[in-house]
Amino acid sequence: MKSLLSALALTTAIAVPGLALARPVTLTANMNDYGGDGAYLALYVTDAQGTYLGSLWMAGGKSKYYQHLSDWHRATGGDPAEINGITGASVGAGRQLKITLDLADALFDAGYELHIDASVEDMRDSPSEVVVPLTSADAGKPVPGRRYIRDFTYDM
Repeated sequence: MKSLLSALALTTAIAVPGLALARPVTLTANMNDYGGDGAYLALYVTDAQGTYLGSLWMAGGKSKYYQHLSDWHRATGGDPAEINGITGASVGAGRQLKITLDLADALFDAGYELHIDASVEDMRDSPSEVVVPLTSADAGKPVPGRRYIRDFTYDM
């Protein structure tokens, strides 16, 4: 529960300081049956220029593997403080990651993008496995991943 509360505070904080409005958003990644170990996934937000704003969730708890989430790692310098309190288990092949976070209303329809980097031990890394603009119109529409994620949706 503490992890979830930390994630909720962070996701609201990265949007706009002093923000009054946020909404629960369910993020769902359905994994392909890729035949390997559990995937590490970094979910993070960038602005319209691609500037990193903050991390939403990290699936996978061993920090030695975070460098393989290369776009996230480059954006954060691999700083574990970016994910303190917002980590969960890696996600197995054929499984689903489903989390609900409060995201600031200001993130939607304003040019922000949600990115997911993916990495699986002894397999190829997949930076920007999923990149999706945060728009009200795209909510609920599945977006295909490039390698490990079969599809990703966010619902408000």
